[in-house]
Amino acid sequence: MATSYLSPGVYVEEVDRGSKPLEMVGTSTAGFIGETSVGPVNQPILCTNWSQFTKAFGDFQHSEYLAHAVYGFFNNGGGKCFVLNVGAAEGDKKAGKAGLYIGTDNGPGTRTGLKAFEDVDEINIVCAPGQTDPVIHDAVLSHCENMRYRFAILDPPEVIEKGGVDKLGKPRDSKYGAYYFPWLEVYDPYKGNVFQPPSGYMAGIYARSDGERGVHKAPANELVRGALGLKYNITKGEQDILNPKGINCIRTFPNRGIRVWGARTISSDASWRYVNVRRLFNMVEQSIELGTQWVVFEPNDAKLWKRITRDIGAFLMRLWRQGALFGSTPEEAFYVKCDAETNPPEVIDAGQLICEIGMCPVKPAEFVIFRIGQMPSGGDVAE
Repeated sequence: MATSYLSPGVYVEEVDRGSKPLEMVGTSTAGFIGETSVGPVNQPILCTNWSQFTKAFGDFQHSEYLAHAVYGFFNNGGGKCFVLNVGAAEGDKKAGKAGLYIGTDNGPGTRTGLKAFEDVDEINIVCAPGQTDPVIHDAVLSHCENMRYRFAILDPPEVIEKGGVDKLGKPRDSKYGAYYFPWLEVYDPYKGNVFQPPSGYMAGIYARSDGERGVHKAPANELVRGALGLKYNITKGEQDILNPKGINCIRTFPNRGIRVWGARTISSDASWRYVNVRRLFNMVEQSIELGTQWVVFEPNDAKLWKRITRDIGAFLMRLWRQGALFGSTPEEAFYVKCDAETNPPEVIDAGQLICEIGMCPVKPAEFVIFRIGQMPSGGDVAE
């Protein structure tokens, strides 16, 4: 004990033997990057409702896509977002839109474009509404990949210029992004009905689904609030072409309205095929990183390994009980291994502590198949 006892008496000491529960981080704070004619430039501004956005950046008449995207986000269930206006400064015009959106890193507080979002830890979803340039798509995906715990929602071109939907391309391969088609018909108080990109509306649906069901639920088969129509009405045959490519369709269904009818990332890796799987792992990984900071510089021994195993195991047990992990028992759903096998002497001598974690995420029932046949007469059922 560090305390010295020099005179007789009763002494009370506090001993830290309790668990340190891991808290689930947020999953639905969006970051919108776009252009508007009013408001601060290259400063991420927090908005928790539509009124705050209009106060800072004006309304629909001040931007081509940004205002509609943020309005669609809040209208579909979004609760918090950061908005960044890239502006159109004279010095940046030579670089074009790619230069404005990619931005520059001049240090904390002076970053521009997507680089400015690096100063905001809370962002989970990134959208560049209406931007279809492959260079901007690549920049948004790279930003999410580098930040590790962010997910990109990308927009398609408004018009397919080279024929049918089979000619529609998609962004580069990435497990940190999703791509939605087509554009939505929405109401503009100044112009009447207009077509707008879907990313902001999809971000709101992500937030709504997260709040109602959890991040493990695929944000699909969800109604798109505020959508009056679609630029293209996708048929089942056309979706048969688009879905395997990782292009998520938004479709109109009789008596059911306009709904998101796809839940895939743009990754070719089957392990990361679904949006909800990637976003679930984002949440778990970030929660563990933030919730285990107390471990750094602790004595690297069996007691520490047991505490880590207990705390992370309790966190994953909560996820399993919420339906986020697949398995009829916790042992089937996850495991946590932190012991002498994962931490041999050479690892400890290197100042490292290694903990292995395995999870079995639930995946969406993308193809629901009912096998129906005739029963034989007399009530006997063939084996």
